[in-house]
Amino acid sequence: MPGTPIHRVFLIVLDSVGIGELPDAAQYGDQGSDTLGNLARHRPLRLPNLARLGLGNIRPLDGIPPDPAPLGCYGRCGLVSPGKDTTTGHWELAGIHLARPFPTYPNGFPAEIIREFERRIGRRTLGNVPASGTEIIERLGAEHLRTGWPIVYTSADSVFQVAAHEDVIPLPELYRICEIARELLRGEHEVGRVIARPFLGRPGAFVRDQQNRHDYAVPPPQGMLLDKLAAAGVPVLAIGKIYDIYLGRGISEHRKTRNNEDGMAEIARAASEWRQGLVFANLVDFDSLYGHRNDVEGFARALEAVDAWLPELLARLEERDLLILTADHGNDPTTPSTDHSREYVPLLVYGPRLRKGVPLGVRRSLADVGQTVADVFLGRGSNSPAPAPILEKGTSFLDEIL
Repeated sequence: MPGTPIHRVFLIVLDSVGIGELPDAAQYGDQGSDTLGNLARHRPLRLPNLARLGLGNIRPLDGIPPDPAPLGCYGRCGLVSPGKDTTTGHWELAGIHLARPFPTYPNGFPAEIIREFERRIGRRTLGNVPASGTEIIERLGAEHLRTGWPIVYTSADSVFQVAAHEDVIPLPELYRICEIARELLRGEHEVGRVIARPFLGRPGAFVRDQQNRHDYAVPPPQGMLLDKLAAAGVPVLAIGKIYDIYLGRGISEHRKTRNNEDGMAEIARAASEWRQGLVFANLVDFDSLYGHRNDVEGFARALEAVDAWLPELLARLEERDLLILTADHGNDPTTPSTDHSREYVPLLVYGPRLRKGVPLGVRRSLADVGQTVADVFLGRGSNSPAPAPILEKGTSFLDEIL
């Protein structure tokens, strides 16, 4: 096909939008988890634009039949790495397979870790329990205001989270405290992320300040997708929490977002302003606002909002653009668990001049997405033959869609 080199890739992670349990889901307590499938069974989903791209062609979903001539290519990706958290999913997306999962703390962190953390920051702490972010500040926020002690909590993910009211512990001090925690949590206690969770408001009406949240991730191994792109001079725009997940590595510009609405606006703006390279975005509300709270209606409405926005994005795509929609793990709001779930993730691929309706099948690894993006900019899509895979992991599907 003449003119097939792709100038821009829009890689959008619909955070936690899984599409059915992986074969090893029972090992994680996730047997029966099926984020999209169970949502569709619990409540009719109005997703005509995602369906037009091929969502119903990936696998049967109640009320979303296969499109007879989908505009996009479609499939689903498994995860090879052990685990089911943000870092694991995004690292695999960038071509990294973990050998062992990041540690989790279902009973809170060991006493010796908390004692050393308190010694280093010069304050005592509250909490040290698994909890949702909204619940923990409701429960301990007033005591935090009284004592000035930061709230430490975790979840089923590999995270050490520190919540503090901005009038009690200003943002620079909260960030310093989290940097201390990141330095402390090494070796066997190297959690995937330390997260600063500032909040505002009064008792009974606390609100989290998502704009000033900050994640301190483990540095990804060298040679992942963004390293390769940076070395070749390919610009990368990160939208949402992408910058924090990869510690800014290989990222030319980043834009913070407060919610999905912000994220979609920034993606659309990038489609009008960003002339080449990778636009890499995460839409987090499915996970942070709805999946972890088992809010079926909220999750469904968030999906419908993205679906309603899609035509705006598609209208802004140029002839040599590639759009990839996927996820990093599941978070089924219909199950008793409020944790992430070990699931396949959807794969929808579209470009105005790319093939339509190609079944991409069940991909062994989410790394196939990263390998394909690398192939676009550094291999076949750039008219530079790639004799071997560019990333260590993953199999490109570029030939299937060109």
